[in-house]
Amino acid sequence: MNALVEAVLAQRGRERAALVGDGFAHTGEEVLRAVCTRAAYLAEELGAAAYPHVGLLLENTPEYVWWLEAAALAGATVVGVNPTRRGPDLLRDLTHTDCALLVTETRLLPLVAELPLATPVLVVDSPEARDTLAPYADAGPPSTVPAPDARLLLTFTSGSTGAPKAVVCSQGRIARAGDKLRAQYGLTDADTGYACMPLFHGNALMGLWAPLLLGGGTIALRRRFSATGFLADVRRYDACYFTYVGRAVSYVLATEPQPDDAANPLRLGFGTEAGAVDAARFERRFGCRLVEGYGSSEGGCNLQQDPAAPPGAVGRKGSGPYDDLAVVDPDTGEERPRSRFDAAGRLVNGEEAIGELVNRTARAGFEGYWRNEAAGSARLRDGWYWTGDLFHRDADGWFHFAGRSADWLRVDSENLAVADIENILARWESAVAVAVYAVPDPVAGDQAMAAVELRARAEPSEPSALAAEFTAFLAAQPDLGTKMPPRFVRLVPRMPVTATHKTAKTSLREQRWEEVGDDLLLWRPYGRAVAGESVYRLFTGEDREKLAALFAEHGRSGLIARNRVPEA
Repeated sequence: MNALVEAVLAQRGRERAALVGDGFAHTGEEVLRAVCTRAAYLAEELGAAAYPHVGLLLENTPEYVWWLEAAALAGATVVGVNPTRRGPDLLRDLTHTDCALLVTETRLLPLVAELPLATPVLVVDSPEARDTLAPYADAGPPSTVPAPDARLLLTFTSGSTGAPKAVVCSQGRIARAGDKLRAQYGLTDADTGYACMPLFHGNALMGLWAPLLLGGGTIALRRRFSATGFLADVRRYDACYFTYVGRAVSYVLATEPQPDDAANPLRLGFGTEAGAVDAARFERRFGCRLVEGYGSSEGGCNLQQDPAAPPGAVGRKGSGPYDDLAVVDPDTGEERPRSRFDAAGRLVNGEEAIGELVNRTARAGFEGYWRNEAAGSARLRDGWYWTGDLFHRDADGWFHFAGRSADWLRVDSENLAVADIENILARWESAVAVAVYAVPDPVAGDQAMAAVELRARAEPSEPSALAAEFTAFLAAQPDLGTKMPPRFVRLVPRMPVTATHKTAKTSLREQRWEEVGDDLLLWRPYGRAVAGESVYRLFTGEDREKLAALFAEHGRSGLIARNRVPEA
């Protein structure tokens, strides 16, 4: 039995809306007819292809859903193409995944028009596409059904440490993931889910499309995420559920509050990386609980969400029946000691407690990377699935996210996790969004640098006033360790994000304090502050020159040389 195909076919005869959005509303029956037309075309067009892979370079439109479900019926594989990629990077994504067909729309066609692409291109809103699909308009469902292990998706990882990897996802895996969320959150055919995150990303597919499809509900599509349009859309479509990634929640919170914000149909939001502070603010303002989940794109490790989790904790056990999760030393594989906190809630033994989260079972759900065996072997080692993410686990067994593997900070010989610092800085009332990342220290190890997007103010503040305000804020935080205050604080007009609304930390790390443009940059100068003087002050050109000389003096100038890495 293939639960995903059954869910697609179950739309037959449904007169309730299955897909709604700006200017359209399609019943389940209408969706299935469109899906069968495209499935018949794919079966014929890709029947002789070595790999029946179809790239979807589309925004969140009905066409995306129709082609996705058509691939499920036809046994084809959808490659979710990131529209923020350009030139050689975009070409590499399409060729690496062996796309035998590219489906796009007129507004995105310029992205590939000049590429040396041998792959046929179908522009869905063109007369040619209508003519191409016309012979299949009366097609019914295929006579044979793909097996659950048929490859349905190739979804790209974020690519923050090099070229993005294409994660393999079968029909069975996405059906299992979707059905767990459907059951856990009680999603039924009476519910509408608001799809404001891009469909080329696993969050929208596994967290919203799959559970709503399996539950027979309605999906409301937003072509592109809009913070200002969020609440109006939710009310317009009567949406009770949505998913989010990264900074999307902080941007919704940055909109002007209204006295009736809580008058909306939302009951639950599911996603990652909103942070405990923003999650609490969102629930107070909109009356909607956010459930922070943890799950790798690869599917090898997922923490089961638990409403009883203490602040800052993600979960206590894996979502799979055979999961055996642990926090281990990445070098030795030995389990780390449990984390401890002082009376103020500050982690007191991060040095020994923080390690890499692993799933110690051979039955982890990881299905590999497309054409990247080396990366797959790095994920599956010695029978364990290694997430590459930092966690610590408290005495009661709760797992606490501490950052990505690239998010270690080693300040004055002490290991720190950026997530702990970010959670503290996010309390600053002036901050809309916060990102903390490592930059080199001129002598040894790292220093913490923070990028902060400020809330709009009626009157601009002088740098000295902002520096004093930030200093006072840090001084009032009881759980801020002595090594945690960032050395540099970059005040950005808008936090840079990837296409999936995750903070683009790669570019921030590369720019450091040297390439901040017109952004205001505060810093704590090395050495002791003068009594009565703000710890932070404006970073000047003279400071930059002195710091570069200090790196040279200690033979570390190479650490601040240019070294650009593409970011998805």
